[in-house]
Amino acid sequence: MLKKIRVDQLSLGMHLQAFCGAWLDHPFWRTKFVLTDQNDIALIQESLITEVWIDISKGIDVEAGDISGETEVITVEEIPVLPPVVQEKASFSDEMKRASKIVAKGKEAVISMFQEARMGKAIEAEAAAPLVEEISNSVMRNPGALISLARLKTADDYTFMHSVAVCALMIALARQLGLDEQQTRDAGMAGLLHDLGKAMIPLEILNKPGKLTDEEFDLVKTHPAEGYKLLLEGSGISEMTKDVCLHHHEKIDGSGYPKGLNGETMSLFAKMGAVCDVYDAVTSNRPYKAGWDPAESIKRMAEWKGHFDPAVFQAFVKSLGIYPIGSLVRLASGKLGVVVEQGEQSLLKPKIKVFFSTKSQAYIKPELIDIARSPEKIAGREDASKWGIKDVDRYWAGDKL
Repeated sequence: MLKKIRVDQLSLGMHLQAFCGAWLDHPFWRTKFVLTDQNDIALIQESLITEVWIDISKGIDVEAGDISGETEVITVEEIPVLPPVVQEKASFSDEMKRASKIVAKGKEAVISMFQEARMGKAIEAEAAAPLVEEISNSVMRNPGALISLARLKTADDYTFMHSVAVCALMIALARQLGLDEQQTRDAGMAGLLHDLGKAMIPLEILNKPGKLTDEEFDLVKTHPAEGYKLLLEGSGISEMTKDVCLHHHEKIDGSGYPKGLNGETMSLFAKMGAVCDVYDAVTSNRPYKAGWDPAESIKRMAEWKGHFDPAVFQAFVKSLGIYPIGSLVRLASGKLGVVVEQGEQSLLKPKIKVFFSTKSQAYIKPELIDIARSPEKIAGREDASKWGIKDVDRYWAGDKL
């Protein structure tokens, strides 16, 4: 039996079933748990949430003398399902503000999931579903914001942020491939949980700054199978999620692991996972190397014959752009700029923020140029180190960096 009550009526021993409000408005990544800490009650009461649902069959009820007030206690068997909110398109800058909150809370959620996996607690898809929903909605409003922001990670938090990034990339790719909403959500969940097996790998190996020994690399290569085992023990985990977890390191030429599948035996979703996993890995700073420029990464990945399914890879490029956000490019005029947003009509005509002149070899006043509406043309990708530039990301990420 469920009851909707005011947050000032909460007490220890109650079983929280759901928050009446947005996932970002409350302080926890989970929505269903028993209140055992007075600090948790304080956090809820200090948040934007004013009402919650409790399950009185799994925890204590509201005290008889505590049902007065403006809000009447409502008792139901199931929480009423509200119609989904239509996601309006948002500008890159507006969505960046919301995406930064989703990424931060998403990272904490993944850290918690990994900790629970290490302690032997079963993974529940239902608990992670609100995070996947938030990421999906952000990608729908403006795909570039969260995907680009999730790429900015330190070497230490790579493992956790990587899961958030691959979730967003999988959702964007699923939409590009025309998958239905359920498949798109499942693809997002698969991206979020694809590296869960790394919870079983010692952190000193995952974060090792130097090259791994053969023995260490063999241990890391067990993470798909370890993750698959963890997901088998979980609840509500789709077959797609298990498949991507186990097979995201397979290659279409059969040289991947752990099963040596090929283009004919890999599922569409495993092929999607393989592309998204590699892209975020090579564009991110790792303990042992700096991330590649996004456009350079697309170019190099296109040259890896036998690695990715061609059709899936082409759809992936369309979902990100030939020059993804954050790419450093040189214009025909000699100015250098960073891609800040994709063009509406053409993959070759994004919006660029120029900030450096190769002719004078000096920084210039930043200026936004829409290539689709300008005589300027992109001459090609550029290497930031060639010009001594070390702060490319701040020109598109700003204070979110």
